[in-house]
Amino acid sequence: MSTSADHAAQRGLAEKLGIEPGTVVQVLGAEGDPPADQAVLDDVHARTENDVIVGDDSDEVADMVLLWWREDDGDLVDALVDALTNLADNGVVWLLTPKAGRDGHVEPSDIGDAAPTAGLSSTRSTSAAPEWSGTRLVAPKAARGKRR
Repeated sequence: MSTSADHAAQRGLAEKLGIEPGTVVQVLGAEGDPPADQAVLDDVHARTENDVIVGDDSDEVADMVLLWWREDDGDLVDALVDALTNLADNGVVWLLTPKAGRDGHVEPSDIGDAAPTAGLSSTRSTSAAPEWSGTRLVAPKAARGKRR
């Protein structure tokens, strides 16, 4: 697949992730190895029509967190708990991990174990980019509003 075909295939990914114009998105872990998919980041920025919060040094409330995570990045539970710090009560965490067979791949069972420990449940998965998978995580309905 060519680079332009890759970009065309990803067009609309931000919309597929549920990002609407005006959505406040916090991006965590984009600088790792392998780095986050730049086409995805560009699409998210274009779709939100506002600045994307990069890093964890903001106190702005986010509607969504895009957490780029690799197997060797540390403790996934800790990262998920940290991702909740600025997340709105009805917010969503998209955990983006390298696809199977790629460097840094995270086993789905590891995500399945970490999410409930962090107070989250998985609602669906998607192909986020040619090299990345996405898992949508939310707080269970009974727990929403109790976090803040």
